[in-house]
Amino acid sequence: MCSSFSSNYSNMAAPATRMLVAFQGATWSTFKAAKTAADVWRHPVPLLVPVRTKKRYFIPPAVGLKGKRDVNPEAKARAAGIVFRQEYMERPINIACTAGIFDPYIPPEGDARLSSMSKEGLKQRTEQLRQSASSQLAIRKIKEYDSAFSSKDFAEQAQEIFIEAHNALCIFNKEKLHSLVTERCYPEMTRGNRYKTLRWRYVESLEPPRVVHARSPDMVSKGNLYGQVTVRMHSKQTLAIYDRFGRLMLGSEEQPKDVLEYLVMERHLVNPYGRWRLHGKIVPSWAPAKDPIIKTVMIPGPDLKPSEEFDALNYQVPKAEAVQWSK
Repeated sequence: MCSSFSSNYSNMAAPATRMLVAFQGATWSTFKAAKTAADVWRHPVPLLVPVRTKKRYFIPPAVGLKGKRDVNPEAKARAAGIVFRQEYMERPINIACTAGIFDPYIPPEGDARLSSMSKEGLKQRTEQLRQSASSQLAIRKIKEYDSAFSSKDFAEQAQEIFIEAHNALCIFNKEKLHSLVTERCYPEMTRGNRYKTLRWRYVESLEPPRVVHARSPDMVSKGNLYGQVTVRMHSKQTLAIYDRFGRLMLGSEEQPKDVLEYLVMERHLVNPYGRWRLHGKIVPSWAPAKDPIIKTVMIPGPDLKPSEEFDALNYQVPKAEAVQWSK
């Protein structure tokens, strides 16, 4: 009886013991995990997350490897299916203006001197009507890019640009002058004026300005259009040029002169921010010669001793030889 009771008790105690051991192990693992988390919070450990990068089909060879032959990287990349892009040593350029005047206007001889009712004047008018066909085609092309262009209003606009450009030249305002004249016309207007003083004034207009010629050439590539319009302007102006010593070289500030000019205005039509600027002047072959420039020169005198004076020597200054200024 006792033996059977003891065996039954031992059979009942075994599951309880196993459950106690399992509970004790679970409690210890929970406490250990909590302790580890507390340690991690006190001493943080960097977290490493593995991330897969993009697969590289072509790996360039390392520098300085010994015992390996030189392999052409382009051939190796071509074998891997990669094509190298060819590199060009190019610099972008912006051509804001043309280098000259395309198909320049040929002024008729005796312009502004012949009456339109005379025989020669009528010949000039008929010749202008024949040449106006190309100008009309160019004006149509200009209007496609500049909708506000009008041959009647443009002549007055060109005259205003001409006056503002010459006023800026007298005070030598570089910024304003660059906005009114092209890069080709700028050196022609400023060459030789560094040590000179300019006095220019627009007096009045003898005849209303008018458009006499128009062309729309393209440069470098087809479709890169430039507009060139020639404006005839007949006016009265005064011009006086002084040298660095303040002596008058050319012209006069009080005496105005009649000036007949053919101005060439240009604009880069393709550029939406382009503007009309002074590009040059057309000087006809029959134009009268310009007045000679009076230059200040130094005539060497005699070598004086310390005890001598120039007035006591009665030195006669030699006269300058005659110079032919124009043929």
